Amino acid sequence: MAAKDLYEKDYYAILGVDNKADGATIKKKYRQLARELHPDKTKGDKKLEDKFKEVSEAYDILSDEKKRAEYDQAREMFKSGAYRQGANQFSGDFSDLFSGGGDIFSSIFGSRRGPRKGADTQSEITISFRDSIFGKEIDIKPNLTVRIPAGISDGGKIRVKGRGQPGEAGPGDLYLLVSVVPHPVFSRKGENLHLKLPVTFTEAALGADIPVPTLEGDQVTLRLAPGTANGKTFRIKGRGVKKGVNAGDLMVTVDVQVPQRIDGRAKKALEEFASATKDEDPRKDFIQRSKA
Repeated sequence: MAAKDLYEKDYYAILGVDNKADGATIKKKYRQLARELHPDKTKGDKKLEDKFKEVSEAYDILSDEKKRAEYDQAREMFKSGAYRQGANQFSGDFSDLFSGGGDIFSSIFGSRRGPRKGADTQSEITISFRDSIFGKEIDIKPNLTVRIPAGISDGGKIRVKGRGQPGEAGPGDLYLLVSVVPHPVFSRKGENLHLKLPVTFTEAALGADIPVPTLEGDQVTLRLAPGTANGKTFRIKGRGVKKGVNAGDLMVTVDVQVPQRIDGRAKKALEEFASATKDEDPRKDFIQRSKA
């Protein structure tokens, strides 16, 4: 690849993002473009198909921290003119200047000599939260079944070897970008699962043993001490995301439910409670401390 080609290949411009964009912004923009330019929608439009390949190539580089850093470093080198001395020793194939190290040119752009593999392709799949945690085999298209690895995260990629575009040296690979549907109860942060546990005011005030659901389908018992505060988080070891012999934890946050309507005996009991605890002022010195 000639130096001019490398210099002018602006992956940020191809995706339409700033060169300071974070990973979430890059992923969001890629998904938008991938939906608009997917071959199923463009119906054989060669120009749009080429644009889709460019967008996929750009995302492959910018979504990988190491490749992105190497790419940014190479572009800065081109801009500064630091490549010129070495480039003068070569004609045509500038990538030879940096051969042999797994660097930006060999790992990202590749050599242009000899038969080339077919281009890699990308597609997007949507899976359930449960399948992302436990893994599953799914049919992508006729005669292609893919194993979703247990513990894959939203935005993760799965490589399917030899399912890309055909080429003289064999087909490229297919990369599947995974979108995980949010769960109504559980969420995930790293290898830990999180949930908010609804409890009543009396359970929090007096203490109680509360059943807590797990993603595996069984329940564990959480013992609340009397006076448990709203928002307190408990850790249930080993009931998070499992990867090999390791497992994250289940983080349970207490969510005290305040009744919307109170009457009859419940109202009378709370009035008596209020009277019995009237000397307990949670806002004592609150105003004064706010002026500190």
